[in-house]
Amino acid sequence: MTGNDIYRAIEFLKAGELVAIPTETVYGLAANAFNATALAKIYEVKNRPFFNPLIIHTDSVEKMKEWGLTIPEKMSQLINEFSPGPITYVIPTSSQIPDLVTAGTNAVAIRIPNHPLTLSLLAQIDFPLAAPSANPSGFISPTNAWHVNEQLGDKIAYILNGGECSVGIESTIISFVHEEPTLLRLGGISKEEIEKCIGPITDGTQYTLSKDVEDEAPLAPGMLSRHYAPSHQLIFGNVKKYIPYFEPERIGVIAFSSIYENIPARNQFVLSMNRDLKEAAQKLFSAMREADKMDVDVILAEKFPDEGIGRAINDRLKRASLKE
Repeated sequence: MTGNDIYRAIEFLKAGELVAIPTETVYGLAANAFNATALAKIYEVKNRPFFNPLIIHTDSVEKMKEWGLTIPEKMSQLINEFSPGPITYVIPTSSQIPDLVTAGTNAVAIRIPNHPLTLSLLAQIDFPLAAPSANPSGFISPTNAWHVNEQLGDKIAYILNGGECSVGIESTIISFVHEEPTLLRLGGISKEEIEKCIGPITDGTQYTLSKDVEDEAPLAPGMLSRHYAPSHQLIFGNVKKYIPYFEPERIGVIAFSSIYENIPARNQFVLSMNRDLKEAAQKLFSAMREADKMDVDVILAEKFPDEGIGRAINDRLKRASLKE
């Protein structure tokens, strides 16, 4: 069931059901973060490993404090600058946060999303929402309600339709668990923007955890080495290098602004002719989905400029391919 009725969505959430919600990043698969049975449904529906923690969503710092969470000073500075927005904070957890949210670790990931429908919904409930991306674990994240319906429509109670996501890739994750703030995942807010606000931070984005490891939790969601994966083979890097190895008609291409000769135009997805990285990020997951529907043998994806949100685009493509 799909619609834009937040009151119906709230009824389902209070009843322990799953609801897909729109955010500025991607659509989330939401459940009451204080309801262990509802949380278990998230893992079941997504086929998500239980060692992979969840991000919880709320609409205010005051609620975070009510749930026993302490807000570090530098996190407060970032909240004032970027929240609501595509940034997630990892902080020491509290006794009120279930272990199913934190994957048994001593830290919880929390953010304030920037979407009017979801902010209105969050303002009217007294519990946070655990909401990983609304897709089967490891696959391409959804950026509109139709994407959610394609993969999970028959498994969840309601899809709250908020249109296309404005950012299009997941949130940046920064940890305040230790003394020095640490960047854990590249996303909608760049490292440069964060450092302009709070000063130098440690880069922990090189940390990945194999999906085959079952005795250790990743530091944050979205850090498994294989993630965001289409069903076709995706090769990330120098497109021109790999074109000669395949029949041109059997190649799909994801590019920043380039058009490749001999590859059929219908097989090429150019994300920003104006070379706007934010536009490219917003279109990335939709392009990956459309490319995956084509009758091709391989998808070749360019490496984007390694700056700002371009680093997050490259991160998603690299995890989708594990080739560079």
